[in-house]
Amino acid sequence: MRPLLAVDGDSLAHRAFHALPKSITGSQGKPSNMLLGFANMLLSVWEAEEPRAVFVGFDSIGHPTYRHELLPGYQGGRDFPPELTSQLDQLPEFVEALGFAWAKEAGYEADDFLAAAVMTEDERGGETLVLTGDRDLFQLASKKTTILMPKRGVSDLQRIGPDEVRERYGVDPEQVADFVALRGDSSDKIPGAKGIGESRAATILREHETLDAAIEAGVFQAQADELRKYARITRLQYHAPMPDLPDAEPNWNEAAEVVARWGLGNLEGRLRERADR
Repeated sequence: MRPLLAVDGDSLAHRAFHALPKSITGSQGKPSNMLLGFANMLLSVWEAEEPRAVFVGFDSIGHPTYRHELLPGYQGGRDFPPELTSQLDQLPEFVEALGFAWAKEAGYEADDFLAAAVMTEDERGGETLVLTGDRDLFQLASKKTTILMPKRGVSDLQRIGPDEVRERYGVDPEQVADFVALRGDSSDKIPGAKGIGESRAATILREHETLDAAIEAGVFQAQADELRKYARITRLQYHAPMPDLPDAEPNWNEAAEVVARWGLGNLEGRLRERADR
């Protein structure tokens, strides 16, 4: 059975934006480095993996989630310049032109949509490849779900399964959310437990299995409420609203029409060439 490819749209887009020169422009001199990098990566992975279908999850920037309500400083300080957001807004059009499914909705992050996609594919007996640069999604790794993580720029993928998660963090995938809650996450502005680093967090979870069990055993009593809150933030939401995910082959010509309007001639040519095979 061919796998589902579930793509972290924002993670891939940000990586492309920072990896490719800002001098890349399309029609009317508009910034296009993110569009080009995102498209190149998505097409390269599709050609390498030949998934049965592709699903892309996007964040709703500017729309707070329950995570922001639990922790007002959550993801604070992130910079979203106009040349980045303008390209982000164009990506769903490209994904839809290819015939791929996508989701973006206030109250949910891309991570939540990917978790829902993995659960949906798991229930139908299929396997999933999750394309992301976000290690929080290591909690999805299983015998049936492999994380594809770019190592440099928008190329060179590392395959992450349960063994790789244990090797990197010292915990099982299902413990990753509690691990991040304990260790903290500077990129999301999650403080974590006072004085606890990766090694100690892993040791505690190997001994107690879960954060709740550690708290019930008397560990972290002074921070119990805070840490439970952080764990709620780090856990993925598997019931985010999802579109149907039937088998689907890419519509290369339709996508070529879109990028032609964007003024990305080389990418258009690659898409036309793929359509003629």
